Amino acid sequence: MQSFLKDLFSEQRYDENNFFLIAGPCVVESEELLNTVASKVSSLCSKMGIPYIFKASYRKANRTSGGSFTGIGDEHALAFVQKTGQKFKLPTTSDIHAHDEAATAAAFVDILQIPAFLCRQTDLLIAAAETGKVINVKKGQFLSGPAMKFAAEKIRNAGNNKIIFTERGTTFGYQDLVVDYRNIPWMQEQGVPVVMDCTHSLQQPNQTTGITGGNPKLISTIAMAAIAAGADGLFIETHPDPAHALSDGATMLRLDLLEELLVKLVKLRKAVV
Repeated sequence: MQSFLKDLFSEQRYDENNFFLIAGPCVVESEELLNTVASKVSSLCSKMGIPYIFKASYRKANRTSGGSFTGIGDEHALAFVQKTGQKFKLPTTSDIHAHDEAATAAAFVDILQIPAFLCRQTDLLIAAAETGKVINVKKGQFLSGPAMKFAAEKIRNAGNNKIIFTERGTTFGYQDLVVDYRNIPWMQEQGVPVVMDCTHSLQQPNQTTGITGGNPKLISTIAMAAIAAGADGLFIETHPDPAHALSDGATMLRLDLLEELLVKLVKLRKAVV
């Protein structure tokens, strides 16, 4: 495990041979939701020795329909994420969408997430790097794993070596994604930990309803295959009631199903490491 990850997890007890988990609801809906999810997931991870990063987006900028929920207000939502991390002693992450958001978000979270559609935006990557925070870049749905070396170069040239890459599927036609697991070892060649996004990789975007679809029944399949392929971490969005979530309900894992999945994944990790 890279030293910057060990620094992130310094307040947690965990098995160093385990994968790490980035998990939380898609977007900040309320402080109560964040507490509910963080409490449950942190308890499970502590019991199983999984290092845990809490995730919730403070704003959803990339929505199919102009009428979709985007957030409760940037600084209000960021403050809730920060408070949740402090309460449960967890590192936190949220995604940013423009270069002028980097410094603002960096004051509240430990990891800045770069959305897949924006992974080539040079000014965004440089601004994020210059905060000194850990940068998690999601691989674009339109890129191969080896092409992500240019994102790593931009961040490193800006003086930041704390980089994570996340695989989240590749565009397949107009309304589907597929996962090419070769991208995990290919991106690891850049000397960075690689995460598998087990929920967004199951999106079915560009639906005529204006609401992105998904296939959450395959979350377990994606996760187990990623661990078998050597992923360093997993990204799983989870919610107590996905059917009534304000964003990405079609792909999130129901919170009460997470424990059974994590038990399987920890066993699998021990078998392949």
